Amino acid sequence: MALPARPRARLLLAAIAGAVALLLPGAAEARVLLSLDDFGAVGDGIANDTQAFVDAWEAACATGGNTYLNVPAGKSYQIWPVTLAGPCRGEINLMISGNIIAPESPEEWADGDQGRWLHFSGVGDLSLSGGGIVDGRGQQWWAGACEDENCTSYRQHQVAPMALHFEDCQDVSVKGLTLQNSQRQHLVFTRCYNVEANYLRVTSPEYSPGTAGVLVVSSTNVHIKDDLFSVGGDCVSIVGNCSDVRLRAISCGPGLGISIGGLGENQSNHKIEKIKTDTMFISNTKNGVRVKTYEDGCGFARKVKFAQIMMRNVANPIVIDQHYSASNRGTRCGAPNGSAVAVENINYIDITGTSATEQAVTFACSDAMPCRRLYLDGVNLTTAGGDSTSAFCHQAFGKHVGDVLPESCLGKEDFVQLQAPTAGDAQDEEDAADW
Repeated sequence: MALPARPRARLLLAAIAGAVALLLPGAAEARVLLSLDDFGAVGDGIANDTQAFVDAWEAACATGGNTYLNVPAGKSYQIWPVTLAGPCRGEINLMISGNIIAPESPEEWADGDQGRWLHFSGVGDLSLSGGGIVDGRGQQWWAGACEDENCTSYRQHQVAPMALHFEDCQDVSVKGLTLQNSQRQHLVFTRCYNVEANYLRVTSPEYSPGTAGVLVVSSTNVHIKDDLFSVGGDCVSIVGNCSDVRLRAISCGPGLGISIGGLGENQSNHKIEKIKTDTMFISNTKNGVRVKTYEDGCGFARKVKFAQIMMRNVANPIVIDQHYSASNRGTRCGAPNGSAVAVENINYIDITGTSATEQAVTFACSDAMPCRRLYLDGVNLTTAGGDSTSAFCHQAFGKHVGDVLPESCLGKEDFVQLQAPTAGDAQDEEDAADW
């Protein structure tokens, strides 16, 4: 239950006044230490600690300087859907040492709360750390989820909350936390700049629908490194308009693998470029590394590098699918038929291991916008029993270096009659050496 306005104000002022300010030698400003318990939080896993969390955030946001807000270890704080907004006066360090848990029942969410749980909006200079747990307790959401239009369950999983969502934020760091059992996506960055998501353990059961590890939407300069993902959805999904995204030292599986797209849904103009992934272990997933576009969409996916990847028992290790869905409606953009999302300059380097199916490479590209400048080097994928695998290509063009397994089916770059060179082609040729 929320506190009356005056007691809340007095509690807020008392907490700020009682905060510990550490003046370091030579420091220009104080470091302010706040605790969630200072604002009336109970932390027994039963009480509603949402208002205490809001009050603590408002205090930290207003303090200025370098503020540490601690979620104490050894306790569980039940938080209902909340938006914590900026801009704030200074840098905030949210130290989650204990547990933050969601209410278990979907019926406790108001209609206006659909799609969000812990939502940070318009915040800069924010870091989350502390080694604690953020638990979405999504089991009842998964049980009520459905994917067909005739489902009569109380909610579809598409409107289930994103657990930890950063929107229109910059200079954000999420490190050293466990994110588990999200209702839908565990960690989401939407229109963010300069992001780090490192040393995370992200887990949900394989059967949990839509529980992606990290979803990156229309964001720039994103580093996702040294993480473990074991989820029901994509380990990492990159959509919208993204550039300069780096994935490194990642363990993925089970789940759906690493995904770029779907791009171009509902005739959207999506542009994905400068994506680098390396030093990854992908096991027991439906897909390995996948690029997917909606038919009749707009934009491009280009300058993507998948490198130094070990796969074990992956059903579809390497996939480009430009026919992801025929559900787009309305006026087509850019092409008389088929996909208008260009897929080009995609590199697959040092990808080895085993495929759970005989067809280990699928390049299903568009007649209207063929894939071009695909590049294979050091690809060696066999079945689990050591047998040879195969590749499928449709309108896929590029080259390979040395022996690759499965044997390359790429066509030569001799389809200029299908599409005139773009103005950026010369620059792309120069950039290719870096990818």
